Amino acid sequence: MKKRDFLKLAAIASGMSSVAPTAMALDFGKMLGAGADLAKSANISDEELSAYFDQMTAQYDKQHKIADEKTPYGKRLQTLVKGLETEDGLKLNFKVYETPEVNAFAMANGTIRVYSGLMDMMSDEEIRYVIGHEVGHVKAGHTKARIQTAMRTSALRQAASATGGNAGLLAESQLGDLFEKVISAQHSQGNENEADDYAMAFMKRRNYDAKAAVSALEKLAKLSEGSSASWLSTHPAPSARAQRMKSQLG
Repeated sequence: MKKRDFLKLAAIASGMSSVAPTAMALDFGKMLGAGADLAKSANISDEELSAYFDQMTAQYDKQHKIADEKTPYGKRLQTLVKGLETEDGLKLNFKVYETPEVNAFAMANGTIRVYSGLMDMMSDEEIRYVIGHEVGHVKAGHTKARIQTAMRTSALRQAASATGGNAGLLAESQLGDLFEKVISAQHSQGNENEADDYAMAFMKRRNYDAKAAVSALEKLAKLSEGSSASWLSTHPAPSARAQRMKSQLG
């Protein structure tokens, strides 16, 4: 190496050590934190899982109009879920979002939210099937697997931020981002089948009308004709699912 090149490198190194040690330490700390988050995401505890979902529930409840228990929607739901406060080891809490959307969802912390648009188009027994279906997603571990995947993505974003990438850290929007990835993302056919199977067993175990599983899916299939309802964008092939449920009626 030529002497002038050596001196140039020495000057660069000296400048880095005198000007940017704090910044380098912070970036390295972020990268270590990202690595820890990534490793932790593969083994998330039930307590941590519940805490994440509690935060998502609180934020999403704030963003929607919740039907009071004294309103027609509130009264109807309370009648439908009487005796379902605990189900198959889960402690459940129910609310109605007053919105014309046709949808429902459940979280691993026992949150179940039913949209009034879905209640408008379905009978009581069909709503019970929907509740059983959503509980089925939780019992099968679908929501837990999704939040682990979302945490890995978050960790990768943190690492990218530490190295000057464009991913950036999520602040208040992180919960909304988690909701989209964990609750609102497209379900696989396999996951839907598992949740449907659970719902059918749920209907039979509770002595509800199991045929409602078929009629509910048939209504969703009809709704899918030329519709962009949020339920349809996250649940595949309701007509095929209806046929599958029909074969389990016995």
